[in-house]
Amino acid sequence: MTLTKPNYMPRLADQQLTDMLEAFGAVCIEGPKWCGKTWTALNQALSVAFIANPDNNFQTRTMAQLNPALILTGKHPRLIDEWQEVPPLWDAVRFAVDQQADRGQYILTGFATPNYKGVPHSGAGRIGRMRMRTMSLYESGDSDGSVSLCEILSGSLPARTTQAPTLEHLIALCVRGGWPGSLGLPAKAAAELPRAYLTSVIEDDIHRLEGIQRDRQKMWMLLRSLARNESTLATNATLRRDMLETDGETIHVETVAEYLNVLERMFLREDQGAFDPNMRSSVRVGKSKKRHFVDPSLAVAALGATPGMLLDDLNTFGFLFEALCERDLQIYASALNAQLFHYRDASGREIDAVIECEDGTWGAFEIKLGQDRIDEAAKHLLHIRQLMTDDPRAKPPAILCVICGLGEYAYTRADGVMVAPITSLKP
Repeated sequence: MTLTKPNYMPRLADQQLTDMLEAFGAVCIEGPKWCGKTWTALNQALSVAFIANPDNNFQTRTMAQLNPALILTGKHPRLIDEWQEVPPLWDAVRFAVDQQADRGQYILTGFATPNYKGVPHSGAGRIGRMRMRTMSLYESGDSDGSVSLCEILSGSLPARTTQAPTLEHLIALCVRGGWPGSLGLPAKAAAELPRAYLTSVIEDDIHRLEGIQRDRQKMWMLLRSLARNESTLATNATLRRDMLETDGETIHVETVAEYLNVLERMFLREDQGAFDPNMRSSVRVGKSKKRHFVDPSLAVAALGATPGMLLDDLNTFGFLFEALCERDLQIYASALNAQLFHYRDASGREIDAVIECEDGTWGAFEIKLGQDRIDEAAKHLLHIRQLMTDDPRAKPPAILCVICGLGEYAYTRADGVMVAPITSLKP
């Protein structure tokens, strides 16, 4: 029997892990801490070694440092939790997989990518990597799942009624985030977890990852700047200027880049790449990535925002709502073996989200909080599609869709643009 925890809530990553265990000798689940990696791994593991277990003065970690092979003994699939605490475990797993030549032997979980000096071999072909994120609204039970993204991408969305959230509820979902440990908590308690998360990262995790002490004040400055620039195309230079203007501290652009790399290695940020409809197209495309925390609740926490503050500042909340939607679209797209991008051309025309399918077809998605913006968004999508249709070297989108917040209906408009509330979506 597997080591599944009581009250385990199924995740979309479950099937991906099953598939990868059938293909690789070992699978490494990467993602931010507290997102549910360990519980998902235990759901399919038959034995486990908790490297960060403090029992007997961290005996398991000590043994892993002395002889990594000792930690690999146990029923397969064997979970090695928090493997990054002892980086040589990676090569020990790779070697064991080579020796035994079986599939699905090990599952590794970790909330950070260690320095390469402790990982001498990539593990290519032996260790498959999968990214796990915080819970989508569908996984947490906050989407009724009445509309499938797969259905939208196939070009068919018959009209139907869905649940209709209030503005206050959407704000609460952003403040709480998709952390499994927050589900069922009172709103005030749930809001504390992302704040504690960021404090833990700055006060402890970064030092544990790198073995050096970063400037905590500057790290907080960067987090606040990232939060102020959530869902934008802010460059490193823009972040630095924002930090100087807002916090009044001196910081070099090289330091900004270095600190951003640390946050990326800890899976705290996952920027949205730029999409090019055709490399030979005359439609020139900007290559800047769209800034995102891995979960919108981290941006809320870094801003020090409360539900009341966001209700009074819908401009700021609009960016956070966009981040919420793009987090979910990323999770659903991954479950369908598709990829999420954004689009911006040289004239400044933008598409909030682009989903590219395995066969190369793609859909354009605009994200709007209120129903009063749907007509405007649909007109924008139709205009961009016409521009690409007129360019013989560009590949126009096959699907146009508006993702909204305050709506209770999913339907296809007369102009062919689909409309779906975020609280109705599933993969």
